[in-house]
Amino acid sequence: MFAHPLKEKRILLGVSGSIAAYKGADLVRRLRELGAKVQVVMTTTAQGFITPLTFQALSGKPVHTALMDPAQEAAMGHIALARWADLLLVAPASADCLARLAQGRANDLLTAICLATTAPLAVAPSMNQQMWQALATQENIAVLCRRGVQVWGPAKGEQACGEQGPGRMAEPHELIGAATKLLTKPFLAGRSVLVTAGPTRESWDPIRFLSNRSSGKMGYALAAAAAEAGAQVTLISGPVALETPLGVHRIQVESAQQMCDAMLVQVAAMDILIACAAVADYRPVKQATQKIKKTHQGLTLELERTPDIVEQLSNLADKPFIVGFAAETEHLETNASRKLKHKGLDMIAANWVREGQGFEVDDNALTVLWHGGKVDLPRTSKTQLARTFIKLIAEHYHAKGPA
Repeated sequence: MFAHPLKEKRILLGVSGSIAAYKGADLVRRLRELGAKVQVVMTTTAQGFITPLTFQALSGKPVHTALMDPAQEAAMGHIALARWADLLLVAPASADCLARLAQGRANDLLTAICLATTAPLAVAPSMNQQMWQALATQENIAVLCRRGVQVWGPAKGEQACGEQGPGRMAEPHELIGAATKLLTKPFLAGRSVLVTAGPTRESWDPIRFLSNRSSGKMGYALAAAAAEAGAQVTLISGPVALETPLGVHRIQVESAQQMCDAMLVQVAAMDILIACAAVADYRPVKQATQKIKKTHQGLTLELERTPDIVEQLSNLADKPFIVGFAAETEHLETNASRKLKHKGLDMIAANWVREGQGFEVDDNALTVLWHGGKVDLPRTSKTQLARTFIKLIAEHYHAKGPA
């Protein structure tokens, strides 16, 4: 039930000369863990950064390095590799490698395979920020894009040379997400999905606030899975320490009112709403303008209800397919069923909040209910769980027959 979309997929990883070649080792490890079959091709320059032996140990396969290898080319090795791959991913792709690909050169094994393959070709650029922004590199990227090459990245940030800017290779988990999207049946293609995630903060003075233990991991995993399924995804996020999933548009908010306002602006253009955020139910009636000082007496905060965002949206005349969440410490199914009916939801996912389950962990289990049915999704990583849940949401959304 939880087989990863990349299981049994044949990924040919091309590694060119960049300091980010070390990330390729982590990428191979992660792909193998997901059940993908991986082979590695290295340029001569790449071998100056990391040895073929490392990739051989991680992939379980010999590493290919030479175009004129008599043992391989007797059987036209570069053609065999080109035909073997379901996906050819060059990561890292150096400025020199991109230039040679744009020119259609085949002066080493990697570029020859890139010319010979009919599999999707993706590159993950990695270079100094000025090299990335150079006109020559940008023109090469434009040429590759016109030819249908997927360009994943680069990211911005601190670079090995000490400079800041665009040019960092995308992280292995981001590349896996992009590869999954590319090789997954796009069952949400052409659909717009709004996901909310994380906690909200309700300030009672300029320093302190009321909040909850939500990490945002489930919501972010759902946003990533929806994007992999081909949807245009908008993520409205409370304050969390997570990177925005690749291909997802993120709107940052802090309070319940800000989340409500952002959702009301976005919802009209959405086909599906997945309300995964742990929005505060109460907020202080008054917010002090200065820090409230400690005294010898106790402190009483008067609280008021925050807007019930999902209930407001479910009352819209032209509402999207709405999926709610219920985090419970008792009577899980009873409470979730009541919420499903009371708030006019299409579907609800309920999970237990216990020690080591629910919040602040990397795995979860869900009981999913809809009108007339339910299913239990057993405990697994939130990433895997999100993919299964998104597929279930899509099935029910399409079955409902949206206008």
